[in-house]
Amino acid sequence: MSHETNALAQIHRQIMWNRLIAVVEEQAQIMIRTAFSTTVREAGDLSAGIFDLHGRMMAQAVTGTPGHVNSMAESVGHFLKKFPAATMRPGDHYITNDPWLGTGHLHDLTVVTPAFHNGSIVGLFANTAHVIDVGGLGMGPEGRSVYEEGIYVPIVKCFDQGKPNETFFDFMRAGSRLPVELEGDIYSLCACNDAGAKRLVEMMDEFEMQSLDPLAEFIFDSSLRATLAEIARVPRGVFRNEIYSDGYEEPVRLAAEMTILDDGIEVDFAGTSGLSSRGINVPPAYTRAYSCFGLKCVVAPEIPNNWASLSPFRMKIPEGCILNAPHPYPVSVRHVIGHLLPDLMMGCLHQTVPERVTAEGASALWNPPLRGGSSVSGQGRGNKPVVGDFEIITFNSGGTGARPTSDGLNATAFPSGVRTMPVEATENVAPVILWRKELKPDSGGAGRTRGGAGQIMEIATKGDLEFAVNATFDRVAHPPKGREGGLEGSGGVVTLKSGAALRTKGFQIIPDGERLVLELPGGGGMGDPTTRDPALVARDVRDGLVSAANARALYKVVVSAEGVLDAAATTALRG
Repeated sequence: MSHETNALAQIHRQIMWNRLIAVVEEQAQIMIRTAFSTTVREAGDLSAGIFDLHGRMMAQAVTGTPGHVNSMAESVGHFLKKFPAATMRPGDHYITNDPWLGTGHLHDLTVVTPAFHNGSIVGLFANTAHVIDVGGLGMGPEGRSVYEEGIYVPIVKCFDQGKPNETFFDFMRAGSRLPVELEGDIYSLCACNDAGAKRLVEMMDEFEMQSLDPLAEFIFDSSLRATLAEIARVPRGVFRNEIYSDGYEEPVRLAAEMTILDDGIEVDFAGTSGLSSRGINVPPAYTRAYSCFGLKCVVAPEIPNNWASLSPFRMKIPEGCILNAPHPYPVSVRHVIGHLLPDLMMGCLHQTVPERVTAEGASALWNPPLRGGSSVSGQGRGNKPVVGDFEIITFNSGGTGARPTSDGLNATAFPSGVRTMPVEATENVAPVILWRKELKPDSGGAGRTRGGAGQIMEIATKGDLEFAVNATFDRVAHPPKGREGGLEGSGGVVTLKSGAALRTKGFQIIPDGERLVLELPGGGGMGDPTTRDPALVARDVRDGLVSAANARALYKVVVSAEGVLDAAATTALRG
């Protein structure tokens, strides 16, 4: 084959690869447009992808979270072990929420669907979505085993050659507080896989493809070589870091030893705290998912995510540690610990490629599950009104860590990447009012580049009637740390409007007349605060992100309360 012919073939395969990514992105967007749960429709807490017949992920949708995508990358292999590809038929859909076969907790449903072309199975579409309710204790850390946390669905057919498995749907409806929403979400997951399969057939016809195998090999070979080339740019060595989570019973230590090798990066989590009796434990697939994401963000951010580009990142997760929860340990809020893993990885990488790494951020989502009605207040309250029954989750984020050359992002989800749910969307589906939602001044860690600001939220029901929160909050006692002389961000705060402190984790009642007040953490700063451009400090004061007092105390910048910079006084103060 001539050089010109080979080059043309390479371009042709790259076009097909890009088209495949477009196919799975359409798959994800259809899920968003048809989903019933606000967690999917508004926040985008999902994943979508296409796999070859060996269960290897070829492409993922741009929309989605690393925890879902990278865990789903492992889960399709489990489906194939139970239902080999040769046994699958058009119209079949398979489902599970097994935390150890899927994405780490029972609230995530994973659906796998075969795709057929000219009568032969050619690939598999998979997706995952977070649904609001699967029964049990509800999403929260209170369970003592996974059996208390909700309906446990093994890998089963939910549709058999296009016909719904009515026994399966009967069980799902009977076991949920939100049966209509749950059933609707399952139909949505199946529909978006069907749409992906339809687009794949169109693509294969257009490019006259009989099989996905040649394209899969091109994707995997190109991705692996490119990832190894990026790893080669990272100086070799062994690097260690630790991070503390607030935990449930006691603080949790996350420890990592990272070794940069010629053929990959290995991470050993020896020294990490042991298992918890509550639902903050992390199944190993979820540990690998967010650890790999933290590595890829720094080492190989431009390389598409697939089976091959993930393969050079290898994890050693000791048995008995909180990052390797065995069945049937409770795992409902595994994200509280799992979302800290990218910061843990970056703390190691900062020692070898500091110019690529951010300061620590708020990390773990603050997504309070809220519940009201008879399940909270009982059937009779002495003629007192009771708010109508509801179950809702609202996704919110603190600030991200400062970047080497830019400030952190305010109230933005990292590493999950989910969107903040609009107030209006929450208030439209539940009798909840968000009285206050605003950025929190002085929450971003001071530095040459400032940490992203957290936010303040004030939540109640209509009429300020009693409701419950299943708290899943972190970074309260252990705020995000700065780097290179930058200061830490502010820690989170959880109180009633009256000022009474609440526990940061667990089921709690918000009494009549009270409101839940959440102050979300800010990101850590980067570099010496006294080297920050005074004009930027003045801008932050004008924007309400930094107080004039902190501008003077932390940045050595003299600014009026209105944000007017006193250049002469600042020069004198900085000496």
